[in-house]
Order: sequence, then structure tokens, then C-alpha cells
Amino acid sequence: MMLSRNKINIAMTRKKMSYTAMAEIYGVSRARMNVILNSKKVSPMTIGRLAEVLEVDVTEILEEE
Repeated sequence: MMLSRNKINIAMTRKKMSYTAMAEIYGVSRARMNVILNSKKVSPMTIGRLAEVLEVDVTEILEEE
């Protein structure tokens, strides 16, 4: 599964959330969050956790295939 960086940015903007805040809520460093967001593929659990942090449905942050 692939994350859509643009859709994540939109969700972050709606919540007025920074990358640092998102990483802190997720429970990782900002550097690790960048690795996750820049990954080609991520696990369903990771996508689920990000969706929880952003308070969106998982389909809202997935790249359309």
C-alpha cells in the first residue's frame, strides 16, 4: 500500500498539525516520520496508525492506483 503525501499534507493542514506534532503523537522521531512518509510501500498497520493520528479514514491518505 502506498501513502499519498499530498493527501497527508491536506489532512495535516485541516488539523493545523506540523510534522513534528504528527511524529510525536504517532510515537516516533521526526526523522523516522519522514522515512515512513517517503517509503514506497508501508504496512496496513502503519497506514491505520497514521489515519488515527490524523483522524481520517484510511482511504483518505492512500495513493490511488
